[in-house]
Amino acid sequence: MREIVLDTETTGFEPADGDRIVEIGAVELLNHVPTGKTYHQYINPERSMPRDAFEVHGLGDEFLKDKPVFADVAAAFVDFVGHDKLIIHNAAFDMKFLNAELGWLNLPLLPIDQAIDTLAIARRRFPGAPASLDALCRRFGIDNSSRTLHGALLDSEILAEVYLELIGGKQPGLILSSDNKKTEKAVDNTWRATPRQKQLPPRLTEEEEASHRSFVEQMGSNSLWVRKA
Repeated sequence: MREIVLDTETTGFEPADGDRIVEIGAVELLNHVPTGKTYHQYINPERSMPRDAFEVHGLGDEFLKDKPVFADVAAAFVDFVGHDKLIIHNAAFDMKFLNAELGWLNLPLLPIDQAIDTLAIARRRFPGAPASLDALCRRFGIDNSSRTLHGALLDSEILAEVYLELIGGKQPGLILSSDNKKTEKAVDNTWRATPRQKQLPPRLTEEEEASHRSFVEQMGSNSLWVRKA
């Protein structure tokens, strides 16, 4: 199963107001394991980068002016993601921008159900708790010390670790059933008694044994405790 962990950086919050994508980063997972294959692209937004966005992303007009516009990278991006699931934190935001950019080029849009929202997963698992990417890194003990600025590829790599923890740890796909014909065996830690190699010596005295036999014989010959020859 192939999945793409994806993040975008933008000039603002609303494509309808003229905001554009300035960076896309994506990490490929195969059966929940990073393959090392990534997609990373800076994009010229064809507009000025607002100061507050520059402070968050560290991407200024000078840096972006010689980068390709989205029209030049759209085909390569679509080829990379294909029809596989997109793992995105706050998926509605990124999908809104990606589909706006694709729509302006009259290209097919990405189906909304192609995205899996890790923000929604985190809120279901930990209701009422902070669910930002940084908060989830703290919860799962994931090192995000290099995340001084928001960068699409770095955030995708971190999100890939968070996603694996959210769905059950490093081996979420290990399902032991007869249907998938896996060869792995479940570890059984149940304690079971085993026969003693050497029997314990009897602890009853001869008098106690004689008293017990006398008591059992008084129950009659049909008693379960009467020994039969």
